[in-house]
Amino acid sequence: MIDLKLVQKDFDTISKKLQRKGVSSELLEELRLKNEELKKAKSNFETLQALQNSMSKEFGVYKREGKDISELKARVDANKLVITEALDIQRQKQEALESLAMAIPNIPDDSVPDGEDEEDNIELVKVLTPKKFTFTPKEHWELAENNGWIDFERGVKLATSRFSASFGMGARLERALINFMLDFNRSRGFEEVSVPQLVNRQALEGTGQLPKFEDDLYKMEGMELFLIPTAEVPVTNLFQDEILSVDALPKKMTAYTSCFRKEAGAAGRDTRGMIRQHQFHKVELVTIAHPDESEKIFDEMVSCASDILTALELPHRLVNLCTGDLGFGAAYTTDIEVWLPGQNTYREISSISNTREFQARRAKIRFKDGKKNRFVHTLNGSSLAVGRTLVAIMENYQHEDGSIDIPEVLKPYLGM
Repeated sequence: MIDLKLVQKDFDTISKKLQRKGVSSELLEELRLKNEELKKAKSNFETLQALQNSMSKEFGVYKREGKDISELKARVDANKLVITEALDIQRQKQEALESLAMAIPNIPDDSVPDGEDEEDNIELVKVLTPKKFTFTPKEHWELAENNGWIDFERGVKLATSRFSASFGMGARLERALINFMLDFNRSRGFEEVSVPQLVNRQALEGTGQLPKFEDDLYKMEGMELFLIPTAEVPVTNLFQDEILSVDALPKKMTAYTSCFRKEAGAAGRDTRGMIRQHQFHKVELVTIAHPDESEKIFDEMVSCASDILTALELPHRLVNLCTGDLGFGAAYTTDIEVWLPGQNTYREISSISNTREFQARRAKIRFKDGKKNRFVHTLNGSSLAVGRTLVAIMENYQHEDGSIDIPEVLKPYLGM
């Protein structure tokens, strides 16, 4: 959640920053009005409280001087009732403002370039040079089906569209990738954790998926439990409503989970193959960081995910997301896009984001800084999407006859 103190202190500046991220003028006007209503309610309560304090002092003077206090007592008692009502109104105005703020995205960092969509993202660097094929490279779904690695029709038979089933080397490679990624991340100082893949509403509110993106989530009927869209949700919320020791920071974690998304906002996109499925595997990086360290750790997380692709000898590039492509909770994001020769383009395989205090404020994750409690910074990123990594291996390691080589670093995980 955005810092409402900043909104109250300098609404115009915060409003301009949020407009860069596409927040509508209507929503901002509603925020301004609710902010003004809260300020008036607080001012009214403080005025009544000051009057009560003044009358209480006067009450003591009357008693010491032996004066009749009946009229003053009646005024004090009446004002108490008005104060109680004013406090209740202030609480209602505070809740209304906070409820609205839950639907407002994070404030983009000043370094984030302006733009409308992914076409306006800025390439930072390319890593490794794509291989030149002497034949027209096939796309992953043809390679997967021809090699018997993935069966898309049987996935649909078991569930619905955008589900698949893996067989033989396809299934083994998925498992090998998961183990390789987890081992790689542990070697970079990220502690492996295992978390539930069902979470409650509070957890999803904490990381920002709710209330805005409920239509994209799978909910358990009759229960306030949801299948996770990413391990970011349960791993970040491990420390929900806690005050951590400053010595415990940073908490760098990695986790493997399945992820579940309705892809409600992606109708018609990538309907064939494994690029955009309703269920997929992913290894995630999450860090709970001291605010002074979060930018350095962000760079470490980007390097960690990029270096996995380098170890797999997969060409990729780093991209700085513009305001129009920036996620709801992110202050800034670097995407990693892997080269897919079958599609002759780079496709996203990881997003590394620093949310700063945005998630921590929603999830109430703090640390003890002397006598003061402060919000941590939270960071998250894919390291990596397993299915998309498998897609990249199939397309980059293919031969003209349709056979596929195995990356050297994965061979020990396959007993090869």
